[in-house]
Amino acid sequence: MAIVLNPSFAVHPGLWLRDEFVEPQAHLVTGLAARVGVTRQALSNLLNGHSSLSATMAIRFEQAFGVSAQTLLRMQAAHDLASTRKTVEAGLVGA
Repeated sequence: MAIVLNPSFAVHPGLWLRDEFVEPQAHLVTGLAARVGVTRQALSNLLNGHSSLSATMAIRFEQAFGVSAQTLLRMQAAHDLASTRKTVEAGLVGA
């Protein structure tokens, strides 16, 4: 029997990073974007869950905050799978 991850555990890594690191440490998006080497818009899109986390961005957050890039990428994969499963189960994707 396969272990099934409850979709509520599949949080977008950008939202998690925002809630666990960015807001508690009072980082401004513009300053943090410069620190990790991306545009303010790219970082904002990630932190608001509007774009996916790339491997490059995961490494940049690993370097900035010490959180494992591998963990962040697993979070993204779990989020993508849960979102796709929800779409498929709703019949919104053709076979």
